[in-house]
Parts: sequence; C-alpha cells; structure tokens
Amino acid sequence: MFLPETDEHMRAFAEEVFASETKGEGVRDEISLFEEQDDCPILKQEMAYHLQTEEDTEKRKKRLQKCRTMTLPQSMSDQARKVLAPVAEVLMDTPTYLEVPDFQRVAIIGDYASGVTMDDFELSCKGVYRALTIREKYMRLAYQRFPLTTSQYLRDIEGEPFKPEHSVQPVFTSPPKEGEDPFNTKCLPENLSWVARMKDGVIYVYKDAAEADQHKPIENMPAPHYETFIDDMNFLIALIAQGPTKTYSHRRLKFLMSKFNVHEMLNEMEEMKELKLNPHRDFYNCRKVDTHIHAAACMNQKHLLRFIKKSYRVDADRVVQNIKGKDVTMKELFANLNLHPYDLTVDSLDVHAGRQTFQRFDKFNAKYNPVGASELRDLYMKTENHIDGEYFARIIKEVASDLEDARYQYAEPRLSIYGCNPNEWTKLSVLSLCRNFVPHFGKMLENIFLPIFQATIEPHANPELSIFLKHVTGFDSVDDESKHSGHMFCTKSPKPEEWDIVKNPSYSYYIYYMYANITMINQLRKARGMNTFQFRPHCGEAGAVTHLLASFMTADNISHGLNLKKSPVLQYLYFLAQIPIAMSPLSNNSLFLEYAKNPVLEFLKKGLIVSLSTDDPMQFHYTKEPLMEEYAIAAQVFKLSTCDMCEISRNSVLQSGLSNEEKTHFLGADYLKEGPEGNDIRKTNVAQIRMAYRYETLCYELNLIKEGLKTD
Repeated sequence: MFLPETDEHMRAFAEEVFASETKGEGVRDEISLFEEQDDCPILKQEMAYHLQTEEDTEKRKKRLQKCRTMTLPQSMSDQARKVLAPVAEVLMDTPTYLEVPDFQRVAIIGDYASGVTMDDFELSCKGVYRALTIREKYMRLAYQRFPLTTSQYLRDIEGEPFKPEHSVQPVFTSPPKEGEDPFNTKCLPENLSWVARMKDGVIYVYKDAAEADQHKPIENMPAPHYETFIDDMNFLIALIAQGPTKTYSHRRLKFLMSKFNVHEMLNEMEEMKELKLNPHRDFYNCRKVDTHIHAAACMNQKHLLRFIKKSYRVDADRVVQNIKGKDVTMKELFANLNLHPYDLTVDSLDVHAGRQTFQRFDKFNAKYNPVGASELRDLYMKTENHIDGEYFARIIKEVASDLEDARYQYAEPRLSIYGCNPNEWTKLSVLSLCRNFVPHFGKMLENIFLPIFQATIEPHANPELSIFLKHVTGFDSVDDESKHSGHMFCTKSPKPEEWDIVKNPSYSYYIYYMYANITMINQLRKARGMNTFQFRPHCGEAGAVTHLLASFMTADNISHGLNLKKSPVLQYLYFLAQIPIAMSPLSNNSLFLEYAKNPVLEFLKKGLIVSLSTDDPMQFHYTKEPLMEEYAIAAQVFKLSTCDMCEISRNSVLQSGLSNEEKTHFLGADYLKEGPEGNDIRKTNVAQIRMAYRYETLCYELNLIKEGLKTD
C-alpha cells in the first residue's frame, strides 16, 4: 500500500517511540511527564518567541478581534458594542439556565490561546481535532458512547449539521419486572443459519458456509480496518510526543485546575445551599455503583473466614475433592494442610495486601490463595471444581444480599475467562491458565469470542449461555501492565494465528483484537435486537502511556488511569472526550502508588469523569461496605465536599452497565442530556451550579479548538 511521505515519517517516529518504551531510554523524554525539568526550556523558548515576533502578534490581535466580534449579541447598538467589546467573553460564558441559581463565573479577558504562539495554537488544535474524530469513529463502529457536546462541536467545525439520531448508545438488558423470570428462554430470538468464522484474528459473520469459504461477510457489519487503525495509532503516538501540543495541553490542564479552585472558592457555599434545600436526598441515599470489582475477591477477609468456618461446621464430611480417583472430604482436606478452621484468623488467612506487595504484582496474585493453599482457592473461589462452584456461588449471593440491604449501592462483578477452551463460557470456568495451553494467540481469541457469536446466531442451541449473555455488560482485559512485551504493534506484526511463540503480545496488540471482535459481536447483536457489550479494560495502572493511547481509541471506559498524569496530551484528550475512569486509590496504595499521591482529586478538579471503585475488597478493605469505605477514606484524605462525592457517585452510575430504565430511575428522565439540563438534583444531589460549571468549561475548551481551526 502506498503511503505519503508524511505518513511514512510519522510511522517511523511512532515505532521509535514504541522502541523507547520497551528497549531503551534514548527518546523516553518524548512522552515523559511534562513537569520534569528537561521539558521546561521548551516553554521558555516558546514564550520568548511569542513575545518577540511582530508578525505573530498581529495574527493574535486579528484573531482576538475576530472572536470578540462573534461573541457580541446582534441586537446591540454600535455605541453599546464599542463599550462592551472588552468584556465580550464574559457574555459568552454566562448562558441562561432555567433551573440554575446565579453563581460567580471565572472569565478570561484577552488572548485565550494560553500564551503559546498562534502557529503552535493552530497546530495543536488540528491535532486534537483529528484525535477526537479518531475516537468518535471507533466508538460509533462498536456502538459505544461518545459525548454529545463534543460531537456537536466536531460537526460545527466540519460545517455539517448535528443530528442526535447519529449518536450511538450501548444497549443493556432491562431488569426483570415483578413476577418475571429472568431465565426464561422463550423470549430468545429464533436461530439463524448464518456462519461465524475467524480470519486474521477477527471473527466475521457470513450468510452460509459457501460465502464463508469465499470470505464474503455480511455487508452491514464492517470490521475495523487493520492498516487504518495502525495509521491512526501512529498519528496519536506522534501527537502525544509533539512539543507544541504538549505545551498547549499542559497549560490548558493547569488552567482547568486553577479555574476549578477559583470556582470552588467563590461558589462552594452556594453549592452547599442548593444541597441543603434538596429534600430527602444526601450522599448516603444517592445511587453509587462499584464499576470495577472482581468476583473472586468481592468479599472482605472477615466474610471469607466466617464462610470457611461455617462450611466446615456444616459440611465437614462432604466430599469436596477427588485426587487420583480417591474422594477427599473437607475434614481430610484441612488435615492434609495441617489446618483446622477453628484456629484460623484473618491474619493467618493472609489474603490482605500489605507493604510487601508494593510494586510486586507477583506477590499480590499469591494473596488469592487463603493460607497460601491453592486447594482452598479452588474450593471457595472457583467454579470449576468437584462441587461445581457451589461455595463460590453462595459467597457471591451473600455479598449480593449485603448490597440489597445497603439499597443504594450496586456492583458489577467481573468474572474471568482465559480462552483455554471453547467450553469456558458454558462452564464459566476460572481455572488457572497453564503455559502452552493453546497453540497460538488466534486460538485463544477464538475460544473467547466464537461461543458468543454462536450463541447470538443460534440462541436456542445453547439457551443457558444465551440467557447469561443478556446480563453481561462488558469485557475487561487484565494483566500486570508493568511487564514489557518488547513487541511493537505495527503492520509487520504477525497475525494472531501466527503468534505461537512463548512471549506475550503487546498491550496494544491485545487491545486491538479484543476491540475488533467486540465490534463485530455488537454489530451482530444490535442487528438481532440483543444487548451489546462495552470494552472496559484495565489501563494506565502501570507500564507505558501508549496503553492509554490504545484505550483512547477503543475503550468505552477504563479502570485505573494513573499514568494519564504522565502525558498532558492524553489527559487533555480524555477530558475533551469525557472518557469515564474507575479509580481505586486503596488498591493503588498497596500496589503502585501511595494514597496521597493518587491523582483522583486532580482529575476530578480538571473535569475528567472519575468514579471510585474497590477492585478487590478481599485484599484492600476491612468493612462490610467496601465501596462506602472507599468513599469515606477519599473524603477524609482529599477533603472532598458533599457535592464532590455526589458528583463521583453520579459518574459511577453513568459509567456503569445499568439499563436505561435503571439510570432513568436513579438519575432522572433526562440523564442522557449533558450539562445542568441532564441533572435531576432531586435524585443525584449534585448542585446545578456544579453541573453548569462543568458544562460551560467543556464548551469553552471545545470552542478553543474550533477557533484554532478557523481560517483567517
């Protein structure tokens, strides 16, 4: 395929940056944290150039005058225009809302390009605009979310009308009505004669076997184009390493932080006044969702210990294992381990992460074994065992019962699928992945995704799996991100069927093929009137910032996102695209980052969509309500206000896979609208002043991008 010279140069530069992340430190500073000392001279040089260039100054004045003229109301007299021209931007920043109390706004008068040169401003705006269109393209393709406000500004930049019907939303299964059986198979669609086959790591759908042999997939289900995806990724790699864009993004983020601090200082009491006047609603009875919690560790350590003792007391003589044809009772199992449940304590259980797990992901994984015994993990925290996962199911039911008692707390537990064999979905196996279990990477992808395609095409052939998939909301991708694969994902990368070496593929390689298959599944399920899935990977907890870049292109939302602090461009893009981030400060505190250094407060102030999650309550929490524990500690350490905590709670509901009916009940009928219009304070307890501030700030930043792309 012929590529322009600029694309070839960009591709070479992108591969150089990839190499720096995995092999050496030669150009590591290209995507390093902006605040590092060796980046500072760039800013000084640009400021000096900005002040000394007369031609650039004329351009700035011209653009500023142009912007002022646009923001003045048309009905004003000429005399009034002359008087009010210097405060034009104040008028632009004060829209009228019917249900928002008056509050004090922060207005910037003068050149709004943050001190960068006009050439750099225009260059940065072009890059940011293209990055947003890239994400919008891949979100639409996979039926994942993209913010309406950002989409409206992109259409305005392109000179095209925005049509709300062009926006896409994931489809989730509604909760069963009273008396309705959620496991009823009579409502499943009829079977089809379509065929699903994998080619180059992506599963396609064909009308029949003959068309599958000729590789003629159904036309209205397009797959992501591999070479285009690589080119888009290379562009983004070059963008986040581009000096002018880093400077611009860094200054905009600093502005967002400062602007919120001033807003808080001026309006904190007004926000609190709103909340105090809101009847029957406070932080405790606002809905909040734990969007990142692993089912195998969803209970706290005391709960697990209590369950082990109870099961031993009731089922001591029950056969729970079969070793080499010999039945083993629970009493014999504990005797072989030289243990007695009566003597166990939470300390001897040793499932809690401590100081010894910091920066040691291997030791953290070992904490899943109670008393260090894998036999107890197999018995209590797995579904593939002699008792078909009965104890694991009972523990999850007890945790669900606790959530029902709490009433306003919800959780989305994550179950593990490894792709070892195609029967995993049916069994919902969580067995440990052994080396050389599959012949190549493509087989693992096939084992994970092909059963879902088959259950979607022929739901009555496997009704249990079809019903189960109705209640699955998304896919995750989990591993130790700090491990470098040494592989650069590019057009020369081997196809999944050819990846038969011991070394693991890169993060971007995993992400692309998971996204591509989820895209194909969603298109098929949407066509069949079924629920669709989100892609919600672990991302940015450790490792290279290119992980966050891959997720920017493909993920509906992410978990962790700590490394956004290292890339001002990506952080700014995540803000503009309003990508939800589920953050787990207590988990990070035991593994990668001290609690006080966690960027969750910084992200919240800048306007990123953050929520709090528990990750693994068994390892990190002590109380019966781990999600409330997470909120309580964050509120104390970061001095969060009630409005802050309710805003985070609202973000968690929006980020979650709860159905449209549930979100309407929890957030209000207009929750899909953005800004204060989409906020029902009676349900969310988030001040309308706060929502208006968030909306106006986002619009202001998007308007900057729009102004930077206008021709003189």
